[in-house]
Amino acid sequence: MSLVFVEGNEAVAMGAVHAGCRFFASYPITPASSLLDAMLKALPPLGGTVLQGEDEIASIGYCLGASMAGLKAMTATSGPGLSLYSENISFAIAGEIPVVIVNVMRQGPSTGSATQGADGDVQFLRWGCSGGLPVVVLAPVDVEDCFTLTVHAFNVAERLRCPVFLASNKEIAMTRETLDMAMLERPPVVDRTYHATGSFLPFSAPPGEDVPPFLPIGGAIPVRQTSSTHGPDGYITTDPAEIQAEVERLQRKVETGLPTFTFFDLDPAPGARTLVVTYGVTARAARAALVMLRQEHGMPVSLLVLKTLWPVPEQVLRDAAHGTERVLMVEMNLGQYVHEVRRVLCLQQVDFYGTMSGQLISPGEIAREVLRA
Repeated sequence: MSLVFVEGNEAVAMGAVHAGCRFFASYPITPASSLLDAMLKALPPLGGTVLQGEDEIASIGYCLGASMAGLKAMTATSGPGLSLYSENISFAIAGEIPVVIVNVMRQGPSTGSATQGADGDVQFLRWGCSGGLPVVVLAPVDVEDCFTLTVHAFNVAERLRCPVFLASNKEIAMTRETLDMAMLERPPVVDRTYHATGSFLPFSAPPGEDVPPFLPIGGAIPVRQTSSTHGPDGYITTDPAEIQAEVERLQRKVETGLPTFTFFDLDPAPGARTLVVTYGVTARAARAALVMLRQEHGMPVSLLVLKTLWPVPEQVLRDAAHGTERVLMVEMNLGQYVHEVRRVLCLQQVDFYGTMSGQLISPGEIAREVLRA
């Protein structure tokens, strides 16, 4: 049968397997724990490995080691665990280690409410590493996205040799929906580029490129790996020119690659004066709100659903907002991504509506905020 009834975490596991993931490690934490269970069922029959780490720090560390050895690796956690991942996220950025990190966001702050959703980690995902270098964050809306964006996440991680986040939410991760496997988008799988012949410098990109080819640790050719500032040869350096060139390349490879992993849904309405911008599970309420506004109030309103959060797809925001008078940013927090929208659309009125009570934002609330203006 092509129809399956799965929750978001199970769809992420299916997408990871399709992408070639063969290593998974995590520490149980609601609402990400069922992903560990799903990977435990999926990987061993394929010859893969699943580990329950003794804590979050060990879990992501296992994944980085597996990736350095040549495996596609994934881990999963929620807000409290993400904070413990921080040092190894920085290691993955500096060491150019491909890894997919699933953050199933829940109500905060601190340990918060484990069984309620929120989108409170959006800024932490971007800035929760030392150095402030850019990261890639993709945000699913439903189980179909959980599958497809997971494949994209692995592809970006492999192609750019960097950590990639999947910003899920308790309501997405633990809600079961019907998935039509026959109609499901399956992006072509991308693998990292391996070094072919000649001398090997572990952090030397080919001329005109920013991503160095890969060789696994433990092979015939010695591979140096470090989280400290280093030159192309992998040796620690304090040379200002080498350090500056390295961090600029790490920044450039992600930011210039943005057009290849910019995902969004745009529902434009001719003559719309208002654009609603949102992401994640709130997009579903926003879609229903648009139906209410268009049918019951005769109000043309446009909707932009962002599925790439970081780096900010600035041109997408500008194009979607062109010709509108007002932008309404809706998110399940007290205002995080709205600051980026205001930065990009600095000449337009950008209003905000958000709650962080553990409850979903309803279509009626969004429609009310649109009508308020």
